[in-house]
Amino acid sequence: MSSPVLWYLNRGTGLVLLVLYTVVLVAGIAATRRRPGPRIWPRFAGQALHRSLGLLAAALLVVHATSAVVDTYVDIPWWQALVPFGATYHPLYLELGTVTLDLTLAVIVTALLRHRLPERVWRAVHLLSYPAWATAVVHTLGIGTDAGEHWVRIGLYACVAAVVLAAAARLAPTPVGVGVR
Repeated sequence: MSSPVLWYLNRGTGLVLLVLYTVVLVAGIAATRRRPGPRIWPRFAGQALHRSLGLLAAALLVVHATSAVVDTYVDIPWWQALVPFGATYHPLYLELGTVTLDLTLAVIVTALLRHRLPERVWRAVHLLSYPAWATAVVHTLGIGTDAGEHWVRIGLYACVAAVVLAAAARLAPTPVGVGVR
């Protein structure tokens, strides 16, 4: 089945997903901030936002992958949405999208099982969110229909800047003599 609706659905969900992944990642970074000082909102609210938007992103990812597979204009077999090898359409970039999906699934499963996993295991798998986001950025640049559009490039640069700034703030050392609140 092929229709413009599927194409627009795939294209639209892809662009919204990148922005949403960026917001989820930045919210997760902000929710775990260790630096002292005032917060915009309480930690539990930041974590709730991170989880809720993460769930929305996961649902949207399913819609994005499904619309790509169902639309027969480009032949993408269902297994190519799950296995990052053997893609026939823009192989590198489609496989990076598959890697994004697989890493995201690993993060979701461990998030759901967090209370049953050692903290170290959960944290190690949860850190896969960074490469998942990075592969999503490259996937968008390489296979996104609108990737060459000026407004998309500005959006991509803004997403990258947001994550880099949030990660830099998170990794910045706490000033000596200042306690953690």
